Amino acid sequence: MENVIDTLWNEYQTTHFLFTQRLSGDFPFAIVTAHNPRGSILSPSQNRLLDRQLQSKIQQYNSPYRGLIGAAPDLSYMEKSWAIFIDKEQAVELGREFNQHAIYYVNQGLLSLIACLDTIKPEIQMGVFNNRLRLVSELPEISSSTR
Repeated sequence: MENVIDTLWNEYQTTHFLFTQRLSGDFPFAIVTAHNPRGSILSPSQNRLLDRQLQSKIQQYNSPYRGLIGAAPDLSYMEKSWAIFIDKEQAVELGREFNQHAIYYVNQGLLSLIACLDTIKPEIQMGVFNNRLRLVSELPEISSSTR
């Protein structure tokens, strides 16, 4: 029987990303969220508070960043996230700081899923990032988080 973390790990591998603009594939970047740490479903206000704390931390890197939404393919589940132009090690550390099971990393246009809390999980190559990119005119509001 799969445990909750394995179920989440499988769901992470189906994620799509809603952006309001394309990002250059010339530079590697991370995708990190602060929502629902350790897979615990928090209220929208708790997630907004964590998101503001994450954005404040991201600003300390003095690197470009953009807001986005990580979503289930059918958009039944969405989390506010950030694309940050930092290296992989910094990204994993940021994910750990915000108690995330994993972060995504895009290098040379290829998307990877990288564990933060469970270091025995191997990095998963998920293919071409642009295949999971959805351009939208504006990011949707996230009112509740259910899985």
